[in-house]
Amino acid sequence: MSIMIEVKNLDLHYGDFKALHGINMEIEENQVTALIGPSGCGKSTFIRTINRMNDLIDSVKIDGEILYGGENIYDQRYDVIELRKRIGMVFQKPNPFPMSIYDNIAYGPRIHGKKNKAELDILVEKSLHHAALWEEVKDRIQSPALGLSGGQQQRLCLARTLAVEPDVVLMDEPTSALDPVSTAKIEDLVHDLKKDYTIVIVTHNMQQAGRISDKTAFFLNGYIEEFGTTDQIFFNPVSSKTEAYISGKFG
Repeated sequence: MSIMIEVKNLDLHYGDFKALHGINMEIEENQVTALIGPSGCGKSTFIRTINRMNDLIDSVKIDGEILYGGENIYDQRYDVIELRKRIGMVFQKPNPFPMSIYDNIAYGPRIHGKKNKAELDILVEKSLHHAALWEEVKDRIQSPALGLSGGQQQRLCLARTLAVEPDVVLMDEPTSALDPVSTAKIEDLVHDLKKDYTIVIVTHNMQQAGRISDKTAFFLNGYIEEFGTTDQIFFNPVSSKTEAYISGKFG
């Protein structure tokens, strides 16, 4: 497996509070990497460092490196707009724009210079197919996106992310606000999408991590307590703290 992203000695402070301590991780191409751990342990903070979403918080200070394509994304010369095109993100709560289904998907490609309607039509349909939403919305593509159900809105947000043709998709608890049927659809999608994308997913649902991920990182108090294949983490953990968390003794 080739390495898509390499994290080296990453520390993050919010003001005086140190939220991440010496994070080292290699994220492999076309794999699903799950981040698990109790609330407040640094999972969401970490996933947001991968496409520099934490830059939007004034008090954040970051040390260390995240290498993507051999370059440190925290180098001052790095193009953050291009980074967020290549490394897209789906958030915990669906956040469709208050516009049509079509315009939600076409929004990113238009920003990046795609104006030809025939090209956009193809890209919108392809993205909706990838997000398993096309059959449900093809007859109302010009209808408001906010009229979709919660599960459909989340798949729309995934389609919107895929429309700019990223390499990596970050997902921060993408199913926590969804019902079991919608959750199962997202999980099926994640399994299918890793053929074409590298996926990093934060989840509180241990069963979900077990079902969909190839590698799992267990975060605790801002540290990576253990990182390995999902089977090893779940069935043969090295750390007693990992074993205690997996078996439900805390968290």
